[in-house]
Amino acid sequence: MIRTGEQYREGLRDGREIWIDGERVRDVTTHPAFKPIVDVKSRMYDMAHEPEHASALTYCHGEQLNSIFYRPPREAKDWYDKLEATDRFLQEIGGVATRVGDETIGEMWSLLDGRDMLSEIDPRFADNIDRHVRAVFDNDIFHVSANTDPKGDRSLPPQQQDPDMMVRVVKETDAGIIIRGAKFETAAAYADQAFLKPTVGAWSTQELSDYALGCIVKMGARGVKHICRGGFAGRGDPADYPLANRFDEVEALVVFDDVLIPWEDVFFYRHTKAAQFVRSTLHRYSAFPYVLRLRYVADMMIGTAMWNAKQTGLDKLQAVREKLADLICYREGIHAHLIASITLAQQSPAGLLMPNQSILYAGRVLACSQLPQMMHTARELCGGQLCVTPNAAAFQQPGSAEWLNKFYTLNQRWNADDRRKLMAYARDLLTSDYAGHRLTFVQFAQAPHFSHLAATYQSFDFSGPLDLVRRSAGLSDNILGGA
Repeated sequence: MIRTGEQYREGLRDGREIWIDGERVRDVTTHPAFKPIVDVKSRMYDMAHEPEHASALTYCHGEQLNSIFYRPPREAKDWYDKLEATDRFLQEIGGVATRVGDETIGEMWSLLDGRDMLSEIDPRFADNIDRHVRAVFDNDIFHVSANTDPKGDRSLPPQQQDPDMMVRVVKETDAGIIIRGAKFETAAAYADQAFLKPTVGAWSTQELSDYALGCIVKMGARGVKHICRGGFAGRGDPADYPLANRFDEVEALVVFDDVLIPWEDVFFYRHTKAAQFVRSTLHRYSAFPYVLRLRYVADMMIGTAMWNAKQTGLDKLQAVREKLADLICYREGIHAHLIASITLAQQSPAGLLMPNQSILYAGRVLACSQLPQMMHTARELCGGQLCVTPNAAAFQQPGSAEWLNKFYTLNQRWNADDRRKLMAYARDLLTSDYAGHRLTFVQFAQAPHFSHLAATYQSFDFSGPLDLVRRSAGLSDNILGGA
């Protein structure tokens, strides 16, 4: 069943408890901090019903119409279809929205790969995985990810401080398990459900078993409280902050205050081996859409910088072209890793087609680690007016408007209004509070940089380089046992 935007909105009016800036939010679909991004997700649903988009966003599963975004990938075409669908959606909304569901459903596919191991714990849990994966694409659910706990004092295990610093099971009942704790999560306040799983950790001892938990939590369930950071939407004139006012994806500290998780929504609990497996495989699919989003961010930086160079006549300078080439190499490097990861994709234990892990993780390191430098390069190409241009109101107010129109008009093709719009867009993309927030989000959305490097190390096949050097250097066969 493909939902409409209104059906999605109606599903959010479930009495969920949301707080932002000290205010209780009565309707997340109309509140100014949330409405723009709710509208973006609603647009994704509505596009699937429109003839000009439906063929790119949907497919038939039996007699039922389902979303391309949630289709488990079994062949390369499935990934290329997802690329086309993402392009159609992001081009339609005119920007980048990271958390819309396709980026986190991959975590559920990773659970499918561990189905046999989870079945050893309890056969019910494996059946739960099958049912929930089907439910997401059968019911077109907006599914997000609950990952990062507050953690507290990290020098101490959770048992030696407030035990709620990490989400834990506090009670078993006939109906299910009772959990307490909290998670930081993006988009939780306007999502249908979240896959709650253990945070980053060794998960090598049974001491942490109360915290080794994986389950589905309904975002409107009793005891779930969303305490959100202040939003960027509505803070300033959309003419001055065109991205923040359309695409701010609000994070929340999601508190679980004795929340009942029915047995049918539990994947594992009190089992550190399962927690270890989930942490090590969590991003094998979901890294792809995250990295893909950064390719579009690169396109936005290239377009912004190139338009600035063209309107000021600097696009003919070799030094400017070299900086633009740096942005191009960044963008094409991301694209190359994505396409190569599909071309050399690998079959997973569940029979799915997962992107080549070594190539995908290397692409993620490139995309995330180089983003700060690429943003600075784009700032340099935009020049000093990026940080000194007055707001839109000054261009309209008599007394200042005539002077700004005089000095911001470049030639017959570029008037002051277009120059101001480009500078406002560049500022919101590169230097505003929203831009800084987005940069920090990228650095930690899929765990910090050291985890990215660890995943790259673990997924790389060292046998080829080791054998090459062994033979090239004439090393004896005695060393093979230690390799």
